[in-house]
Amino acid sequence: CPCALVISIPLSFFAGIGGASHEGVLVKGSNYLETMAQTKYVVFDKTGTMTQGVFEVSGVHHNTMPEEQLLEYAALAECSSSHPISKSLQKAYGKQINRDRVTEIEELSGKGVTAKVDGIPVAAGNAKLMKYLNVEYSECEEVGTIVHVAVDGKYAGHILISDKLKLHAKEAIRDLKKAGITKTVMLTGDMKRVADKVAEELGIGEVYSELLPADKVAKVEQLLSQKSEKEKLAFVGDGINDAPVLAGADVGAAMGSGADAAIEAADVVFMTSSMEAIPQSLKIARATGRIAKQNVAFALVIKALVMVFGLLGLANMWMAVFADTGVAVICILNAIRILYKKL
Repeated sequence: CPCALVISIPLSFFAGIGGASHEGVLVKGSNYLETMAQTKYVVFDKTGTMTQGVFEVSGVHHNTMPEEQLLEYAALAECSSSHPISKSLQKAYGKQINRDRVTEIEELSGKGVTAKVDGIPVAAGNAKLMKYLNVEYSECEEVGTIVHVAVDGKYAGHILISDKLKLHAKEAIRDLKKAGITKTVMLTGDMKRVADKVAEELGIGEVYSELLPADKVAKVEQLLSQKSEKEKLAFVGDGINDAPVLAGADVGAAMGSGADAAIEAADVVFMTSSMEAIPQSLKIARATGRIAKQNVAFALVIKALVMVFGLLGLANMWMAVFADTGVAVICILNAIRILYKKL
């Protein structure tokens, strides 16, 4: 009778999904749990995943006008954007945004925004935007996200914005490596200097910076082509721009605090948004796979032995009952162990 196999194997994965949810990890199917157990590559987005995504203005440099006025121009130019950097500029401005003062807003992908504030042309963005507009700009020696501002075609200064690493992020990367992850990669649209510093602090093996959303998709596709068929790649992100990458990875994992589009596209959602949930979910997936294999081996071995004993005339009724009902009960108890196992 196949009861032990039919009941215990699905139950192993149901228990694994339940154990993961108890740890704040939502797995959308047993197939994703099985794929996670085979993961060898983990690719991260930076902002909101490795960092808290809470940007704060930490300085204004090389400004040719008062700081308050520079922040006002930058905040008004960025008023239509929901990006965390834009929100940090509006927070630093500290006053009510009057959108009637802003016209002709244009977002330039991977560069920044241009707009007219009180009829004066204003551009706020990274160094690429300044080069695009042929505006000479000053470099910043400090590490952070730099927002260059040009007013009426002339450089007006730059604003330094800092983001903090998530708690236990470094420990999570270390735990992933201990768990057998062979490659950790970070993808970000930030400047190379900022990305390299974060990667160095966290101990990430590879980092690719100054990427557009399409570049992230291409980079993940390249990594997918490099790995072997048995090795799986997991991508962890949180932003709306990460949705295509989450859908294209072997396993897409989203932070619960992220955009709805990212959560919808992901196969796994970390409801706590903690970096510790990543190695924890990997341990649960691997423990689930081990328990499922244990159940298969135990059920087949016991049933084969009893069948041999039966052919030799050595089996009796209690052996048959144990091989059927007893094995099924033991496999079920072994399967639900994942709910209470300390990983």
